[in-house]
Amino acid sequence: MLNRLQYLINTIPDKLRTIPDADFSNKPAPEKWSKKEIIGHLIDSATNNHHRFVRAQFEDVPKITYAQNNWNNASCYQDMDKEHVISFWANYNQHLIEVVKRIPEADMLRECNNGGENNITLQWLIADYVVHMEHHLRQAGIDLE
Repeated sequence: MLNRLQYLINTIPDKLRTIPDADFSNKPAPEKWSKKEIIGHLIDSATNNHHRFVRAQFEDVPKITYAQNNWNNASCYQDMDKEHVISFWANYNQHLIEVVKRIPEADMLRECNNGGENNITLQWLIADYVVHMEHHLRQAGIDLE
């Protein structure tokens, strides 16, 4: 998982930078996210998962949820400079790699709740984080290979 995340961090920013600013900021419909807002959503996901990755190591089943549309709107990614959004996404994910590399193996089975009916292990959550990221990058039309 960490190798795949590192690959994405190493390759996706340059692909995002080739997208013209107008296309990167274009909202396909008023209620739909632009590519910029999709990357913003991935920043919000990184933020909330950072809490999960850390807090699940010392709290008993923390429940960490977030209202993704509210987060995206309140963060105002649509109004931010394209380079800032891309760089922050890459830097935050590089930091998450460093955090995850240091989680003791025994703690990977500790649980948290992300709002679902069942608690999930850190191990599952970390793997799903990359799957979720790839889903949204594809949604933005980014070639992942």
